[in-house]
Amino acid sequence: MLVLEFKAKGKTTQYAAIDDAIRTAQFVRNKCIRFWMDNRGVGQKELYRHNTVLRAEFPFVKALNSHACQVAVERAYTSIARFYSNCKKSVPGKKGYPQFKKNCRSVEYKVSGWKLSETRKQITFTDSKGIGKLKLKGTWDLNFYQIDQIKRVRIVRRADGYYVQFLVNADRKVESKPTGKTIGLDVGLKEFYTDSNGQTEPNPRFYRIGDKRLKFRQRRVSRKSKGSANRKKAVNRLGRVHLKISRQREEHAKRLARCVIQSNDLIAYEDLRIKNLVKNHCLAKSINDAGWYLFRKWLEYFGIKFGKITVSVNPAYTSQECSNCGAIVKKSLSTRTHRCQCGFEVDRDWNAAINILNLALGTTGHVGTWILDPNASGDSTSTQAGVILSEQVGSVNEESSCL
Repeated sequence: MLVLEFKAKGKTTQYAAIDDAIRTAQFVRNKCIRFWMDNRGVGQKELYRHNTVLRAEFPFVKALNSHACQVAVERAYTSIARFYSNCKKSVPGKKGYPQFKKNCRSVEYKVSGWKLSETRKQITFTDSKGIGKLKLKGTWDLNFYQIDQIKRVRIVRRADGYYVQFLVNADRKVESKPTGKTIGLDVGLKEFYTDSNGQTEPNPRFYRIGDKRLKFRQRRVSRKSKGSANRKKAVNRLGRVHLKISRQREEHAKRLARCVIQSNDLIAYEDLRIKNLVKNHCLAKSINDAGWYLFRKWLEYFGIKFGKITVSVNPAYTSQECSNCGAIVKKSLSTRTHRCQCGFEVDRDWNAAINILNLALGTTGHVGTWILDPNASGDSTSTQAGVILSEQVGSVNEESSCL
C-alpha cells in the first residue's frame, strides 16, 4: 500500500464544508464511544447499528457519506479494541481508555463519496456536505494507477491548509543490487547516530533551533484575547512553526534512512523504549527532538521497499560491553570513551554500534519485530504504531515527492 498526498485548493466555502465534514465524523466517533461506555461489551456490529440510528436522527450526519461515517465508527472501535488488548496483555501503566475527541483534523472516505476527473488533477466529493470539486496540487501522478486501486481517500486539515491523501494498493518493491555490507547503528544525542564503521551523522536539533521562534509566537498567542479572531490567527502562525519543525525532522530521518538502506544489505539498530527514556525530564526534550522513532520507522519501510534486512536488537549493555573482549566496563553517560583492560580504546558510541551489529548477526532469521510491516528480524518489539489507515487496510506512510 502507498499513501499519496496532494495539497487541496478550493474556495473559502469549500473549506468550511470540509470543516463541517470533519466535525461530523468526530461527532459520530464520540457518540459511538459514549454508546460503548453506556453498554459495555458491545461489538463493532452494534456500533454500526448505532451509526444507522444516528444517521436517521441527525440530518447533518446523514449528509455525510455513509462510508465516511463507517470509518468514524471504525476509529472508535479501534480505540476500544486497543484498550481491551492492552488490558489482556497487562501492559504496565495506563491502558489507553477510549477518550472523546475534541479536535479531529481529518475525515476519511472509502470507495464512494468522491470522483476523480479524467486528468486526475481534480477530485469531487459527491455527498451532501457541499465540498464539491477541489484542485489537487502535487508532484505525484495518479494516472499510473487504476481507480479501483484507490482504497481510501482522506481529507486532512493542517495549519497551512488542507490536503487530500489517496491510499493506493500498489507494489512498492524496488530491485536493488546487493552491496555485501552490514552495519550497526547506535543513535544518540551528541551525534544522531554512529555506525559500526566509526562514521557519525550530526544531530540537527531542529526543535532547539526553532525554539526562539516558537517562544516568540507563543507570546503572541498569550497576548491575544481568548475567542478573538486575532488569537485564532496567532494560533495558526504558531502551528505553522511547529509544522515546519516536524516536516524538517521527518525529511531528515527519511533521507538518512534511505541512504543507509541503499548502502547496506543488513542494518542493525536498537529496539529502544522511547516512552521510558523520555521519563528523564532532563533529556526528554532532546530525545523527542532527535526523532529516533521516525528514523527506525523509515529504516523498516525502505528495508521492505528495497528488499534489505533490518534487525532490531536488545539495547541492554551495548554501551558497557567491550566489543573486543566481551568484558563489562561500567561507565556513566558523561564518559564518552570506552577503555577496557584488554587495551581496546574507542568512542563509546562506536563500541556500542559494533556490539549492536554482532548481536544482529547472531539473531538474523529469528522472529522479527517491526513498527510498520513484517520485515525486520530480531528480539520482540517494544514499540507499536497506531495509524488508522495502516490498521484498517495495511498501508504505510507515504514518501515525499523529493524521493
